[in-house]
Amino acid sequence: MSSLTPLGLLFLVFLLQFKHFICDGPLQTIGMVWAKRIYGKPLGLAHAGLHGLGSLIVMLAMGVPWGLSAGMALAEALLHYHIDFAKENIVRKADWTVKDAYFWWALSFDQALHHATYLVMAAILIPKTGLTG
Repeated sequence: MSSLTPLGLLFLVFLLQFKHFICDGPLQTIGMVWAKRIYGKPLGLAHAGLHGLGSLIVMLAMGVPWGLSAGMALAEALLHYHIDFAKENIVRKADWTVKDAYFWWALSFDQALHHATYLVMAAILIPKTGLTG
């Protein structure tokens, strides 16, 4: 992992964000969207699992050791699941729709939390790169 330079760490965050687009966009089905509001629904779990798998692939491709990659990917999948579940239930209980500004605020906050997760994952890797802060 010594090959993960400061630029490499930024590239890792970029790849995680691009992975997020792929998993929240083209790979997310309408069934996954609806299932995220019901705790434990298989399609909601599958959506979070796709995120975890994508993160695992990105980190392994960037040279992050297997155990660390697997642990962070699992943590990210769990966080992703609960962030989505919370957002979906807040929006549903408040009866916000795409016509309401609050819907978009909730969606934006949801996305900000997901991307903050990737920054935390990168921060965890800083000591492994030899970078000092």
